[in-house]
Amino acid sequence: MNGSVVAVSRSATYTFSKPTQLSIRLLPGLGVEGDAHMGKTIKHRYRVARNPDEPNLRQVHLIHAELHDELSRAGFAVSAGQMGENITTRGIDLLALPTGTRLHLGQDAIVEVTGLRNPCHQLNKFQSGLMNAVLDRDADGKTVRKSGIMAIVVSGGDVRIDDPIRIEMPPQPHAPLQPV
Repeated sequence: MNGSVVAVSRSATYTFSKPTQLSIRLLPGLGVEGDAHMGKTIKHRYRVARNPDEPNLRQVHLIHAELHDELSRAGFAVSAGQMGENITTRGIDLLALPTGTRLHLGQDAIVEVTGLRNPCHQLNKFQSGLMNAVLDRDADGKTVRKSGIMAIVVSGGDVRIDDPIRIEMPPQPHAPLQPV
C-alpha cells in the first residue's frame, strides 16, 4: 500500500485554497515552511480563539486525489490545493490509516498522522454543496469525513510531485482516526 505525491501546495496567508508549488519544505515540529498554518501551536483561526496554546496537530493537511476524482464524477470541479491541502496523494487510502501512521515522503520527510480533517462551511463557499459531498455515512450510520487527514512533521525535508510515499504502520493495537 504505497503511493505517490501528485501535488504540493502552500499559502502564506489564510486563504481557503492553496496554490500548487513545484516543491514544499517540511520543518520538524512546525509544518510547511511559508504556510500560514505552520507552527508549534494551533494556527487555525477559530481554534486559536478557543485556546491559542493548543498544540498544532494540523501542521500538514493531506488529501487523496481519488477524492477529487469522486467529486468530479459528482459534478464538482476541484483540483489539487483547492480544498486547502498541502499534499495531494494517489494510491493510498488515507482515511483507513490508523492514528500514528508515519508517511515517508520522498527522500527525507516523515509526517505522523494525527487525525481526520473535519470539513467546514468554507467548502460550501468554495462550491455550493461541497461540504455534503465530503461527508457520508457508513453502514452503521456513523459520519464518514472524506476531506483528508492531518499530520505533524517528524522529520523535515523537501517534498515534490512524483515523490514516493512509504507507509510505516504504528504498533498494534491501531486506533482509528478521529477529527482533530
